[in-house]
Amino acid sequence: MNEPTSDQEERLVVESGVAARVAAIIEPAIADLGYRLVRVRVTGQNGCTVQIMAERPDGSMNVEGCEEISQAVSPALDVDDPIQAAYHLEVSSPGIDRPLVRASDFQRWAGHLTKIETSEPVHGRKRFRGILRGAEGENALLSRDDAKAEEERDVAVPMRLIAEARLVLTDALVTESLRRGKSGLPPEMPAAEDIAGPKKGRGKSLGPRPGKNAPAPAPLEDDTEEE
Repeated sequence: MNEPTSDQEERLVVESGVAARVAAIIEPAIADLGYRLVRVRVTGQNGCTVQIMAERPDGSMNVEGCEEISQAVSPALDVDDPIQAAYHLEVSSPGIDRPLVRASDFQRWAGHLTKIETSEPVHGRKRFRGILRGAEGENALLSRDDAKAEEERDVAVPMRLIAEARLVLTDALVTESLRRGKSGLPPEMPAAEDIAGPKKGRGKSLGPRPGKNAPAPAPLEDDTEEE
């Protein structure tokens, strides 16, 4: 598996809307600390939650790193105030069943089961599942295990059209993640560690965070029909 060569490699799978505004504000601060932004999500959980996933260029992350990032991005978010309401801030590692957002992610995790969802149809559908075969040019390569008899098994999905790409949690993935020493968590605890706290939006404060682990993003659903 190929490893990334650039600490400042751009993300090819990015956010939209409010999450994109948050990402634009915090990404420079995260980069200055030597980390890379993976993804921002703004959800209605606990009223409003801003979830920031980040990692070191080698893919590692720990609780101390989450704390460092939280302290760095909080002032920037307070100044620009992209969220027009009180919200909880969560900073976490990507977790074992992580999102794939850079070309190097698709290379690094080649050989593992992956789900991809596109913003518009590719090969007649928007959802794909199969074994990741890496990246070639601006495409992610996938050997589908959900292909119908008349469909191509091996597909190239343009990264510019990928809305979501995520590893599927399997025994092989857990074993590989632990071997690399990236998660620091035992196999029965695949969730990412996080540092979370209430933030003020327009002068309103939320209560304390409900738990330690970041909520798992909703999994991509398999297609039953062609898009």
